[in-house]
Amino acid sequence: MARTAVKPIDPRLNGIIRTVMKLYTRLNVFVYRTSSGRLMSRFPNGAPICLVTMTGARSGRRRTIPLIHVPHGDQVILVASQGGMSTHPLWFHNIRANPEVCITVQGRTRRMHAHLASDTEKAMVWPVAVAAYPDFAAYQARTDRNIPVFICGPV
Repeated sequence: MARTAVKPIDPRLNGIIRTVMKLYTRLNVFVYRTSSGRLMSRFPNGAPICLVTMTGARSGRRRTIPLIHVPHGDQVILVASQGGMSTHPLWFHNIRANPEVCITVQGRTRRMHAHLASDTEKAMVWPVAVAAYPDFAAYQARTDRNIPVFICGPV
């Protein structure tokens, strides 16, 4: 997808977007956990959601966020797209600093180890991610940053 075909996010909206995303994330985690993944387990467009629990890079506190679930064999691909915003999502820094994560899909939790995909690895798994959620291609076209991808494997 060409960058010219995608409207960039107005930087003045970044604060508002982040606040809305933070509030929605908290609601999504609460409802997903309470319902064992029966409710709020899909994004509005139908993409499946998993909960990813990680350790904060600076705080050391456990944090859980909903992300698009992209299974790839016994691995899970996590895409740090943040909707194509100009900066990486905060969770990217947490996982890079503390790669041991727990991924919950519909009430089933697995301990996994995440590693940041090299450019070669990303080229191999990016089509899988885009097939699961086509908007990832638009997000990459929207930003100048190379959207990072984590590949999570079983521990």
